[in-house]
Amino acid sequence: MYELMVDSQFSSAHYLKGYEGDCARIHGHTWKVNLTVVAESVNEVGLSLDFKYISSVLDRITAQFDHRLLNELDPFRDCNPSAENVAKVIYELCERDFAGVEVTVRSVTVHESDRYRVTYKPS
Repeated sequence: MYELMVDSQFSSAHYLKGYEGDCARIHGHTWKVNLTVVAESVNEVGLSLDFKYISSVLDRITAQFDHRLLNELDPFRDCNPSAENVAKVIYELCERDFAGVEVTVRSVTVHESDRYRVTYKPS
């Protein structure tokens, strides 16, 4: 099995409803996103899937969040755009976009700072 990993990033703002503390106020992050996909085999060139293709999918997804207030976006209308929920939403969007491709989305890690990050992977 092969694990392929690509990175992306976006800058956006958010706030956490119901949170008691600084994060209840609007604030921003430069979010870093790590996507891991797995493949069972390689093709005749020796590639599972071109990194450029994987990056293009992830970059297209993260571009939807760039320079936006996450709370105003459809995926976060009914939930807080916490790092946990951002990771899950990006995972689900990647899973949809890789449907029919010979890889499986393994995990998405979202870093909201150099110190704080969360990984989402299905159970």
